[in-house]
Amino acid sequence: MNFKDQWNLETALKILQHQTVDSQIWAEAVEWLMLFGPPEIKDLLLKASGIATETYFPELKPIYHSAEGEPYYNIAALARALGISEEDAQEIIRKKEREHQMHHLASGGSETVH
Repeated sequence: MNFKDQWNLETALKILQHQTVDSQIWAEAVEWLMLFGPPEIKDLLLKASGIATETYFPELKPIYHSAEGEPYYNIAALARALGISEEDAQEIIRKKEREHQMHHLASGGSETVH
């Protein structure tokens, strides 16, 4: 079963409201909502993500935004901010691409990610 089919809106929202849910499951519900949720929820989560990034990774700035407002980051800068190698960052992103059956890497797969 692919990632999109593992969740639905009702389940994802219930997970977010649960007070004692496992953090990994909570993160997966947020991830599903950001990818497949209704536009108003995606927008809210995108804003929250931007605030969290600015707060905890102030040195990490998007290099541009898509028409939908999604930020794109330089992979080398993202890897530095996370304290991992650029290769490890690319592998994590490629894994997410396989799970989500969608592309997250741009510019030939080596420079930017959204």
